[in-house]
Amino acid sequence: MRVLVVEDEKDLNRIITKKLKVEGYSVDNCFDGEEALAYIEMTNYDVIIMDIMMPKKNGYDVLKEIRLEGNATPIIFLTAKDTLEERVYGLDIGADDYLVKPFHFEELMARIRVAIRRRHGSISNQLQVADLIIDLNTREVKRDGKLIELSAKEFSILEYMMQNAGIVLSRDRLEEHIWNYEYQGGSNMIDVYIRYLRIKIDKDYEQKLIHTVRGVGYVLKDKGNS
Repeated sequence: MRVLVVEDEKDLNRIITKKLKVEGYSVDNCFDGEEALAYIEMTNYDVIIMDIMMPKKNGYDVLKEIRLEGNATPIIFLTAKDTLEERVYGLDIGADDYLVKPFHFEELMARIRVAIRRRHGSISNQLQVADLIIDLNTREVKRDGKLIELSAKEFSILEYMMQNAGIVLSRDRLEEHIWNYEYQGGSNMIDVYIRYLRIKIDKDYEQKLIHTVRGVGYVLKDKGNS
């Protein structure tokens, strides 16, 4: 999952970014509202974590601008202010959630999971395709009840594919959601990670879940129910 952190307090921005990366998220970060709009115009994010009081453009103005353009990316506001009027205003113009500073990182993670779950129309923190199940809370992956160990990047790719089960995802789309702007890896890295996932997810099972669509990309689906 790819997250944008918009926070002008550089130490807090750095801490949030670092912790999200440790949790396996691909993270871009910036420090003012105008820079945020430039990032958002270039990339589709799964969640945006944004301070309200920022230089150049505040969080409210950024939110209103992207909502007017039809961008429905979930936005979690960070704020030092906790008045009812401000919370109501932010929610009315399209914010998805609020988190008051100072906050616990565990709560931020939980709110990110909720925002992503809502966006994909899920009511559970578990995703399932056939006998493959991933738990977004514990980050456990099981197939036929057997625990499968995945790296952070493997988990991120599998999570995104399961949230888009049945949808063909191009290599560019997968790469965009898994790596940030600092990524300078090889052009075939998606193919490499898909190969790793196939070994761990499909190799020992007759029913294959990860499928190649020649010339397009990859899709994760249960062919028995397609």
